[in-house]
Amino acid sequence: GGGKASTWRAGGNTRMVCALLPLSCDLLGFLSVRRMGSVSEELSLVPLHQRPELLEACAKLLGEEWGKSRASRLHMLQRSSDAFPACLLLLRSRGPSETPAAREGPCELVGHARLSRVVARPHDLFVESVVVARALRGQGYGRRLMEATEQWARARGFRCLHLTTHDKQHFYAHLGFVLGEPVQSVAFLSPAISSEVLRLFSTPSGAATATTTRPRVPAAPPPPLPPLTVPPPPPPPTVIWARGVLAESSKQSLLETPHRDAKGLPIFWMKKDI
Repeated sequence: GGGKASTWRAGGNTRMVCALLPLSCDLLGFLSVRRMGSVSEELSLVPLHQRPELLEACAKLLGEEWGKSRASRLHMLQRSSDAFPACLLLLRSRGPSETPAAREGPCELVGHARLSRVVARPHDLFVESVVVARALRGQGYGRRLMEATEQWARARGFRCLHLTTHDKQHFYAHLGFVLGEPVQSVAFLSPAISSEVLRLFSTPSGAATATTTRPRVPAAPPPPLPPLTVPPPPPPPTVIWARGVLAESSKQSLLETPHRDAKGLPIFWMKKDI
């Protein structure tokens, strides 16, 4: 943020690198270097609209994970911009540690994350379409993608990230996310839009006032209240460990959620202050 590239420690050796991609450091969200013996690995986070030649590769990556048509994927990815939604790419380049990796070969697309604005919350972003190439999973790139995305958002003045997941809640909890409430994302609004304008998009569809009036019918008197009884004391809160993550079972846990998606499947809403 602020026109400066930042470094990220990985594997014990960190240095500034400007030769990874044919872009100035001002355009890169972060840079990191990890040395593995005689081979170095350089990672960068770059908005897709700054690397349009990777559009097809990114569409293929998302299509392998979630299907849908190529045209639909390309349409969504082509909307990436600084005004949001922003599609962020984690790129990797490898080569001998004595020379910049970019001189040894082209970069490799590691992962993708998409950021959108949140209705009535001008300092929040919604994270979706988080994916790492299947051949590279299990090597820590998912964590690096999320950490880089968080850094990219924080450098631009945002303070909170929201996301949903069906089955990766434990992964996100280890990254500092906690259970949250549903929010509404708006993909096409600019950061310059005021919170007052954002609130207009959060008005419930049935909140409009009726244009016609009807005769008022007196309501039937309510039924008599049952006699008061003393409710039993609530059970003491208990805690459970869900794959190393502590959660209160008397509220929400990482094993159950009260929320459902459009298909009726359980879905976890999570958030993180950044």
